[in-house]
Amino acid sequence: MAEKTSASKRQTFWNKVFNPNFIMVYAAILIFLIIYAFGAIMYGKVGFTTLRTFINMFIDNSYYGISAVGMTMVLITGGIDLSVAAVASLTGMIIAYGTGVMGIHPAICILFSFVVGVGLGLLMGATIQYLNVPPFITTLTGMFLARGVCSLISRESLTISHPWIDQLAGWKIYFKHYVDGEWVKVKPIAFINLNFILFIAMILIGFFILQRTRFGRNIYAIGGNEQSAKLMGLPVARTKVLVYGFNGFCSVLAGVAYALYVKSGWNLSLQGGELEAISSAVIGGTLLTGGVGNMLGTLVGVLLKSVIPTLITFNGNLLSWWGKIATGVLLLIFISIQTFITNYSTRKKI
Repeated sequence: MAEKTSASKRQTFWNKVFNPNFIMVYAAILIFLIIYAFGAIMYGKVGFTTLRTFINMFIDNSYYGISAVGMTMVLITGGIDLSVAAVASLTGMIIAYGTGVMGIHPAICILFSFVVGVGLGLLMGATIQYLNVPPFITTLTGMFLARGVCSLISRESLTISHPWIDQLAGWKIYFKHYVDGEWVKVKPIAFINLNFILFIAMILIGFFILQRTRFGRNIYAIGGNEQSAKLMGLPVARTKVLVYGFNGFCSVLAGVAYALYVKSGWNLSLQGGELEAISSAVIGGTLLTGGVGNMLGTLVGVLLKSVIPTLITFNGNLLSWWGKIATGVLLLIFISIQTFITNYSTRKKI
């Protein structure tokens, strides 16, 4: 009896490990390691493998990563949100205009931005759920609305100059090691900042919501089969509206991170950022058809998208557009793998 129980546990473990839902994550990790190993071989002597280079992959893409957390949840429900970058840009404009022109404390501007962003997300979610307007059309309208408001505020780039913002943007924790009886900074100097912490914190929060809460289980159920979720009595309408509201929260937080990164607001900033967030989630294993996805995959997707520009920078002879081309190729590969896995799983069930 004990042997059967032990065998059953081993079978359950391996079934979880080789679950088709995680194969995309394994593929993303493998491709990241291959690309990183290539960079280490080619440019290891000039600093590619240093701690600073690795940490900068997080810092330089933190705002996209934060946005990708909310986008992952939206995609799992079977929806999409094209307004995320516009809302993030609007956040920067509100902070810049409110602080520089109106003389309002940036903390108040940030709180107001959260009200606007979350409110817009909830409104779009309600429109999708109760008016049956497709997510693509609804969020495209939200994108145009947010971009339009940005242009109404100002068509010029506005500098964010405030001691509180400077303090947040300049906050750093340096990596140190113990040498000759004292702690000294690692060379080349490496540090984590507030954007890094916000990114990792949102990944952990997103992971907890999806894996450890009833709300997260409802998200997966809706993405798997919305009609079945309704028949089971799950709160489909409330869940979908709240998911878009949470995505609005992530969009505003991404805008705050970007404002701290560049310390300015511009009505055309982060153009195409919605595609960066979507591609990060998809490369990390989130299905565009819904029902499948997790935050570990999204984290790997962000890293995979950030290692390519890093390679181009170290090469020094390639145009930055090669990064876009490589991302497009990766996206095509991962969508093809997703299609194959989905078709294989369907045939296996039959």
